[in-house]
Order: sequence, then C-alpha cells, then structure tokens
Amino acid sequence: MSSNSGPLSKETVAPAGGRAFPWPAIIWFAVLLILCYAPVLLRLINQWSTDEDMGHGFFVPLVAGYMVWQKRDRLLETAAAPSWWGLAVIGYGAVQLYAATLGAELFLARTAFLISLIGVLLFLGGFPYLRVLAFPLFLLFFMVPIPAIVYNQITFPLQLFATRLAEHALSAFGIPVLREGNILELASQRLSVVEACSGIRSLLSLSFLSLVYAWFFDRKGWMRPVLLIATVPIAIVANASRVTVTGLLGEIKPELAEGFFHTASGWVIFMVALIILVVFHQVVNKVYRLSHAGK
Repeated sequence: MSSNSGPLSKETVAPAGGRAFPWPAIIWFAVLLILCYAPVLLRLINQWSTDEDMGHGFFVPLVAGYMVWQKRDRLLETAAAPSWWGLAVIGYGAVQLYAATLGAELFLARTAFLISLIGVLLFLGGFPYLRVLAFPLFLLFFMVPIPAIVYNQITFPLQLFATRLAEHALSAFGIPVLREGNILELASQRLSVVEACSGIRSLLSLSFLSLVYAWFFDRKGWMRPVLLIATVPIAIVANASRVTVTGLLGEIKPELAEGFFHTASGWVIFMVALIILVVFHQVVNKVYRLSHAGK
C-alpha cells in the first residue's frame, strides 16, 4: 500500500503530481457543514452584529481565508495524506454539537463547528495539510465568544484593576477622587467602570489584531506569542487611560464624559493601544537585531 492511500485515492487528491485540490469533495463537505451548522452560525453572526465585544468576529473568517489563499502554493506542493481519523474528528464534533444543543451551551456548539472543520481537513488532506494551515485554523477560534462563566470571571477583576489605575492617575493630576469597588467618586461626577471599560473588549480585539499583524509583518514565529502576551498589559492600561480621560473631561465639562464623546474616546484609546503594540514590536525587533549583531 502506498503512503498516500486513504479515504481518497491519490488520483482524486492530486491527479497532477500533487498539484490539484479535490474540489468536488471540498464543495461537498463545505455544503454539508453549512447545512448542519446553519442555526449555530446564524446565531453567531447575529451576536457579532449586536455584541460590541465581538465586532471583530466578521473579520476573522475573512482574514483566515486570505491566509489560506496565500498558502495555496505551499498546499499544492505538500503531498496529501488523507486520513480516516478525520471522520472520527467529524463524528466527535457532531456529538459535541448534540450535547451542546441539549444543554443550550453556545460555546460548545460553536467550537463543534471548528472541530468538524478540522476533521474535514484531516479527512481530505491529512496531517500535512493540518500543519500547513495550523495558524489560520487557530485564528478562527477568535470568532467564537468566550463562555459567559469565563467572561464574568475575567471582567470583574479587570474592572477593579482599571478603576484602581484610574484612581491613581486622577490623583496624580490633582483631582480629588474616592474609589469604592469599581466606582470613582469625583467632586462633580460619579464614574462607574462597567464591563465595557474593563479592558476585555480591547483585549479580545487587540489579541486578534496582534496575531494578524505578526503574521503579515514579521516572519519570526516566536513573535506571535510575544505580541499576544503584550496585548494584556496594553489593553488594561489603555482602558484605565480611557477612564482617566473621561474623569478629566468630566471635570472640565460633564457633557464631555457622556454620549458621543465617551464613545469616541474609546476608539481613540484603542487606536493608541494599537500604536503602542506596533511600537513595542519595533522595540523587540531592535533588541533582537542588536543581540544578534555580533554573532
């Protein structure tokens, strides 16, 4: 038996010496996945459009798809090794979807789609294709909102930390402030650091953007986890800065701390956080070049 034997024959997978994709099989499985997971995907897309924390969800499959397209030549050069284990993974995804449907567990239902997608890729191209497409597949998990129980465990500590940082910053500016939990009492206003200002929104979006940025602008594989880790303190400090700016503007004119100005400040702070991430990347690269200059 040849090394390329499996659920699809060598002629089906690569009739031109490994330089063609099994488009009929790809289309067939794509249609089946969409039909089987249509209710899950529709609810997921609806959450992207209504949940401000998941606004980046629309871009995740587009960016991942573009990355796969960029890797098309490498995929054509990679010898496919279709594996029956793919059917087992697809079956596991189906069981997870069934259990999630019975328990009304959205996270498990949505990740079941990604598991089934990985199973299809394993069935059609085998582990060699999985290795080539590992990063785009990993990136797809950013389009799935984290479970509510995990979200709640993360947001409240971030709220308290952002509030504490904002308290110290406002005091440094000479503004009297009293903190009680996630509430800041100022002379002319009362600021409540809600979930939206906790940093989780910036953290989710910045994490996704940091990986995409590293993919397109740096070929060093280790840079991706470095930038991903760096998004945590950057997002926290950025949102603490937003609370501080809100407090400063509110002391000047209370209307500036509400409505459009408050929303606009969030976008400005996010862009600043993105710039800080880019600057951090340049600094790490400079240190890396200097450390290897004499070698």
